[in-house]
Amino acid sequence: MGLIKNLCLKLSYTKAIDRSSGRLETIFFENYYRIAYMAGMSTADDNIGYLVYSNTVKLMIVLLVCGVVWYGFMETTSFDEFAGNLNVSLLQFITFYRYRNMLAHEKFYKELASSMESPYFDISTEQRKKLVEFWSRTNVKYLKLLMGLGNCTLLAWFIFPLLDDIEYNLIVGLYLPFFYKSPSIYPLAYMLSVIFFFYISHFVMVTDLKMQTHLIHLLCQFSVLADCFENMIPDCMTGFEGVPRNHLMYNHNFAAKYTERLGNLVKQHKALLGHAMNLRDTLSGPLLGQLAASGVLICFIGYQATATIGQSVVACMTSFLFLAYNLFDFYMICRWCQEITNQSANVGEAIYCSGWECGVSKLPGVRSTIMFVIARANKPLVLTAGGMYDLSLTSYTSLVKTSYSALTVLLRFRHD
Repeated sequence: MGLIKNLCLKLSYTKAIDRSSGRLETIFFENYYRIAYMAGMSTADDNIGYLVYSNTVKLMIVLLVCGVVWYGFMETTSFDEFAGNLNVSLLQFITFYRYRNMLAHEKFYKELASSMESPYFDISTEQRKKLVEFWSRTNVKYLKLLMGLGNCTLLAWFIFPLLDDIEYNLIVGLYLPFFYKSPSIYPLAYMLSVIFFFYISHFVMVTDLKMQTHLIHLLCQFSVLADCFENMIPDCMTGFEGVPRNHLMYNHNFAAKYTERLGNLVKQHKALLGHAMNLRDTLSGPLLGQLAASGVLICFIGYQATATIGQSVVACMTSFLFLAYNLFDFYMICRWCQEITNQSANVGEAIYCSGWECGVSKLPGVRSTIMFVIARANKPLVLTAGGMYDLSLTSYTSLVKTSYSALTVLLRFRHD
């Protein structure tokens, strides 16, 4: 196992790791950088060999999308076939849109990834180090869940054409510019469709992972900042252990240290809010598209899944795994967006519980600064889809309910 792991690490090594701003960026983004590199989507590697590989992958993705769309418009003969084609095409198009948006804001995403290296980001205590470790482990856990679910879906998708009753079936409805329905040509066509579909599927997963990693990374910073605000006085008491807490404000050295500490945390808070609002503006359009696409996908994949019940175990499993991936993907987005809203609000509660009543609020500028931070934190930081829909678990529940209602209408249409 150690040999295989070392081989995988060597094969997936990317310049993005060398260009990391520091250890904190690496522990959150290393896995994403490696997966993006293997999928041909790394923007940090510019050597000739990798550029050839990356552009070949992108060409395969474009050709597959064109083949799927052509098949959907020209060769589908039933609504069930059209629904299957729509599911694949819609997921591909919304991923293209999200990927293009991320490329257009690549400089901002790099700045966001390095934001933990700020001089005001303090993880000097064991508690804060544990918070960073917790969120980095959470990031890895959900990365594995997403990749595991996605690859299990792919495996079922690859096996299904070999077990169904159709003699020359491909993994998706796909137009090919040559006749492949013969014993000699079909294996080549099948392998080509597998390779092309493997890369476009990982293109989708890489785009999802990038969004998830940035959201958890930002969430971790809000969590650490809340702990810093709550423990301002204990952090500043180092070196003043013999001074009674109610007398600290009269010690000029402590007052200077506390005022500087408060000012630094306020700067960190401003920077975090700026990053969060820029991220909200950047993702607003893509998330609206994701919201609409997820609703349609949940509905039509559910429609496909019900059609396969009792007919083919592999086809049924493929549809349900594909449905589970889309449900889980949008659940992750909504969950982390709601957590960011909660943690940003916790900053106000944390500074209110920081022990200002011991007299430090009488220091020049402290009272007004505390009130300003509380007022700012009381206005919820909400990530939205198109500025119209708040992204939260409530929104996720509403989307699933709406999609289920639409699914029941489609099923009634099928029975009629």
